[in-house]
Amino acid sequence: MLLPIADVLTPTQVAQARAMLDAADWADGRITAGYQSAKAKDNAQLPEDSPAAREVGVLILDALSRNSTFFSAALPKRIYPPLFNRYAGGQSFGYHVDNAIRYDRSRGGVDPVRTDVSATLFLSAPDEYDGGELIIEDTFGTQSVKLPAGHMVLYPGTSLHKVTPVTRGARVASFFWMQSMVRDDGHRRLMFELDVSIRRLTADVPDHPALLQLTGVYHNLLRQWAET
Repeated sequence: MLLPIADVLTPTQVAQARAMLDAADWADGRITAGYQSAKAKDNAQLPEDSPAAREVGVLILDALSRNSTFFSAALPKRIYPPLFNRYAGGQSFGYHVDNAIRYDRSRGGVDPVRTDVSATLFLSAPDEYDGGELIIEDTFGTQSVKLPAGHMVLYPGTSLHKVTPVTRGARVASFFWMQSMVRDDGHRRLMFELDVSIRRLTADVPDHPALLQLTGVYHNLLRQWAET
C-alpha cells in the first residue's frame, strides 16, 4: 500500500525543522548505506548522533504520535528514529530496496527493527527544487511522489524505489522505517480500509447496528495477525 499523509507537520514546524537542519553539518550519505545501495547513492545525510537530527526527530515522532491516519496505516510496533537527507547539484539515489533489518543506534546498535513500512517526510516545498521525485515500484505499479513540505508518504519496505536527480535547489527530507504489528502488507491494507470504513460509518450513522460487528471483525483480525 502506498499512502500519502497530509500535514504531518505544520508550516511552523517545518520552518523550525529547516532552520535547525540547514545550520547542521551534513556528511556523505554513503556512510550509512549497505554495499549495494552505496553504489547507487549520492546525497548528503545528517549523522545519526547529530543534535539537529535528534531534535527534529523528536519533533516528528511527537507529531506522528497524534496522527491517527499514520497509526491506522502503519500499525507500528517500533519506529526507527528519523534520519535526514539532502539532494542538490544533480545528486540522486538509484533504484534500491531498503535493508530488511536496521539496528537502532540510539539503543546501542543492538536492537533490530524490521523495515516493514518505509516513510519519507518532505521538508522542502516542491517549488524549491527541480527533480527529486521519489519513484516507487510495487504491485500498485510505478508511482512518482513529490509532496508539499510537511506531508509524508508511506510505502512497503519491500518496494523498489529511487530518487531522481535534483537539478535545481535542494530537496531536504526525513526518512525512516516502522516495524509493524502486522507484517504482511496486504493484511495491513485490509486493516486500514476496514478502519477507514468504520470511522466513516461512525461519523455518518453512529447508531448503525453494523458498527459493532465491523469493529469486532477489525479487532479479531488484528488479534489473528498482530505480532506484539
